Amino acid sequence: MLESLRTGPAPGILIVGGGINGVGTFRDLAAQGVPSLLVEAGDFASGTSAAPSRLIHGGLRYLETGEAALVRESLLERNLLLRNARHVVHPQPVWIPLRSWFGGSLAAAARLARLKKTPGRKGAVPVAIGLMVYDLFGRELRSMPTHRMIGAAEAHRAVPALSPGVKAVAEFHDARISHPERLVLELVADAEADCPDAMAIPYLAAGMQRDGHVTLHDRLTGQSLSVAPRVVVNASGAWVDRVQGDLGIPGRLMGGTRGTHLVMRNPALSRDLGGRMLYFETSDHRACLALPLDAAHVYVGTTDIRTDDPDDRRYTEAEIDYIFDVLRPVLPDVDWRPEDIVFVMAGVRPLPFQDAGVKAAGAISRDHRVDGFPAVAGRPFETFTLVGGKWTTYRALAEQAADRVLAHLGTPRQRSTRALAIGGARDFPQDPSGRRDWARALAARTGLGPDRCAELAGRYGSHACAFAEAERGDPRAFGALKGYTPAEIGLICRSERVSRLEDVVLRRTLMAFEGRTGRAALEEVAEIAAVALGWDNVRRDREVANVVALLQDEHRVAVT
Repeated sequence: MLESLRTGPAPGILIVGGGINGVGTFRDLAAQGVPSLLVEAGDFASGTSAAPSRLIHGGLRYLETGEAALVRESLLERNLLLRNARHVVHPQPVWIPLRSWFGGSLAAAARLARLKKTPGRKGAVPVAIGLMVYDLFGRELRSMPTHRMIGAAEAHRAVPALSPGVKAVAEFHDARISHPERLVLELVADAEADCPDAMAIPYLAAGMQRDGHVTLHDRLTGQSLSVAPRVVVNASGAWVDRVQGDLGIPGRLMGGTRGTHLVMRNPALSRDLGGRMLYFETSDHRACLALPLDAAHVYVGTTDIRTDDPDDRRYTEAEIDYIFDVLRPVLPDVDWRPEDIVFVMAGVRPLPFQDAGVKAAGAISRDHRVDGFPAVAGRPFETFTLVGGKWTTYRALAEQAADRVLAHLGTPRQRSTRALAIGGARDFPQDPSGRRDWARALAARTGLGPDRCAELAGRYGSHACAFAEAERGDPRAFGALKGYTPAEIGLICRSERVSRLEDVVLRRTLMAFEGRTGRAALEEVAEIAAVALGWDNVRRDREVANVVALLQDEHRVAVT
């Protein structure tokens, strides 16, 4: 791809940013047969898109701030993702523990009427009314149950870890995403399959614009090249203002908040939650969650700390203490210990800039928009900038951005992405029994065990076929790394645009998230990557050292 850029004409549309919103725009344009060049300074989905709450949700609390249109849009997009990305997006039962029946009713009404912006605590009655609206907004393409209210006795029998002070529980359903980074990667592959002239290149950073030429810096080789786009789409998320400056466009559009989440090893709590996610508001108006990931791990968070630095992705011990402190009143008997932390992730949410008048970070709008900047002398290309946005609504925002680009080009839209299955969701069953049958058929065809085929299907959907065939041809096993195989890692390295070892450990797989990053395991993966990518021993050892430092510094993982 880089050689093609150096020797031939580049696509006329340049998309800056390889997170979910940039890749979503890349995918939508490709579906229209319109090629674009997407560049990302790091790996795909290595910024904010790699540190989400792991929820695909309608945003119940946005009803409080009067953002009814955003809730309606989010619920539709949630339902679309449950269908179009069924291999990684799954229904999630949610419990809201409530300490009163009528508390906060008047304040909630004032917020709904937009007479008040700051969120606040609510009792069962205002929450039930909000959930009625939530169910109404989410009825299009609904595939999950509507809400119900649960009394204290039933709630404590089901989840004994709940605080005795909980008087009722509101139960509703949203969705969770098991592997967000993989969905981004699959959208890239789908786009390039639809439109062979489209190109997405990681580790290629957009730099200064001069006389209509944008400099692109290869962060792996140190080389540079330039392109002369007709249109630029700035989809760089929290880095939007920095890219705007490089393009010669002044002003401030973005104002972020840092959010930190923890993966905790706590089998007792995971068992107690029984698949339910707890979702509650803190005394300082932040939304927090406790989501069981598997039989041993629970995902908890989050913080919401204002920051002007898009690179401010380093968690603090104070944030960890804060998360433990807000969880204790809801789950008082759980022993929250720092030594049980498996993985920490932090990212900066790309929120629209708000002045100091919005005091609570949780009250900052999560809505999105596309701003246009006409061509001027010295910058002869139109610029469309994506402001705000979140995981759930990426497709809607991408559609808006693509429509702006298509209108500028005078090109009609050929089709919508609403009904397009993503990656491994194609030809993959929706229901659990169908998936079990699918995995058994794969086992019969390849000779792999049914449990292994089910594990691969859970990771890759219908793309599990390629991984199972690779393992049939290479039946080796790792010594230290459990749950993954040399054939699986080798196929990832050869076919998924891997540039660095961290791409495999942190994004192409969930190794780090699952706590499988011992030194020996990392060295085993590095050896497979070295063979697949042509690394010598010096490069291999450097990649291991870099991943160890990254895990320790940014993710609180002590690699032993």
